[in-house]
Amino acid sequence: MIIRKYEEKDISKMIEIWNEVVEDGIAFPQEDLLDDVSGREFFELQSYTGVAEDDGQIVGLYILHPNNVGRCGHICNASYAVSSKCRGLHIGEKLVIDCLSKGKELGFRVLQFNAVVESNVHARHLYERLGFVQLGTIPGGFRMKDGHYENICPYYHTL
Repeated sequence: MIIRKYEEKDISKMIEIWNEVVEDGIAFPQEDLLDDVSGREFFELQSYTGVAEDDGQIVGLYILHPNNVGRCGHICNASYAVSSKCRGLHIGEKLVIDCLSKGKELGFRVLQFNAVVESNVHARHLYERLGFVQLGTIPGGFRMKDGHYENICPYYHTL
């Protein structure tokens, strides 16, 4: 498996994987699905978009961009998506490790996650294993797809 910068030929599979996570409604704050036009634009607007490729197939991706502007512009934010057919194979870990390296390479000093859902224990354990620090808990900060609210846990990692 390799992690690399996305290419035009990857976009349709990236949109499919991204939309799968959005439709699940338990991790991403977005509610609108990407189409060919909005997806292409969305991925182009990021500071960096990386994909996980395994045997010629795109199995996951991440986006990396500033978390804020101006005096806080040195803090970046990222999101990760792995195909449901490939979860549990440590693809997410490879994406996060690459993202940490890419963030530093791009001049960011901190990677911050604003809204990790408290019940997303697999992601939380991964982040903590990789040295992320939880900043606290925001009660009811995430509205799940079924309408109930769950806590979110912001995390950061110095680059």
